[in-house]
Amino acid sequence: MNTTLKRISLLSLLAMALPAQAHKLWLLPSHTSVSEPQWVTVDASISNDIFAVERAYPLDYLQVTGPDGQAATVENLLKGHRRSVFDVNLDKPGSYRIAVANPGYFLMYQVNGERQRARGMDADKLLAELPKNASDVTLIEVHSRLETVVTLGAPTPIAPTGKGMELEMLTHPNDLYAGETSQWRLLVDGKPATGVAMEMVPGGTRHRDSQDNWTVISDDKGMLSITWPAAARYYLEAASTDDKVRNPKADQRRLQYLGTVEVLPM
Repeated sequence: MNTTLKRISLLSLLAMALPAQAHKLWLLPSHTSVSEPQWVTVDASISNDIFAVERAYPLDYLQVTGPDGQAATVENLLKGHRRSVFDVNLDKPGSYRIAVANPGYFLMYQVNGERQRARGMDADKLLAELPKNASDVTLIEVHSRLETVVTLGAPTPIAPTGKGMELEMLTHPNDLYAGETSQWRLLVDGKPATGVAMEMVPGGTRHRDSQDNWTVISDDKGMLSITWPAAARYYLEAASTDDKVRNPKADQRRLQYLGTVEVLPM
């Protein structure tokens, strides 16, 4: 199989194996903007209804970065049956990035004509555990960023990390208002990501008949122009696939950005 056909085949397999999330992964802070030092509580869950807890999301790769670029104080990490939860101390003025940047691998293969799948953090272990009669083996490197931002006092810039898929938040995520348009740039490894769809879904999906979601496509400079229809908390999701793997054993790289923002009334 030539390189082009192999790439198309792998992309097709990946699209079938890793569809847009039916169950969404999200972080939800108790407050996104406060005027005096205090603790905020953050929920992390996986659910079909946006911001309705269903299954706890692991926090092994949780990073909370304060406005000074240093790790913020996090306490009371708890993984329950339906949600994980933790507290963040907002003790310095400015914006705090709360993120779970979760690496991993997704393995697809066939045994006796039946498609099989496995997930894990260790590519070598996944490959070593393959059945001897496995065929059509595809190893996918997965990079997922789940994040939200909270601010004490006036918002301060959130600098991109240059790793994986992320947003350059030209309009600060804690300065969003209904009826206004935000300007964000979608990045992959610090460079503009063009032609990638970002989906927005307002919270409270279990209490209405439709998702009320919409999609914006990044332009040739990676820019996303998002007009917020109403005050609410919104779930964001974008994903793309490329062949820029770090592990030479992987065939493809899957990139994903998942975020939560709050839009305030005018």
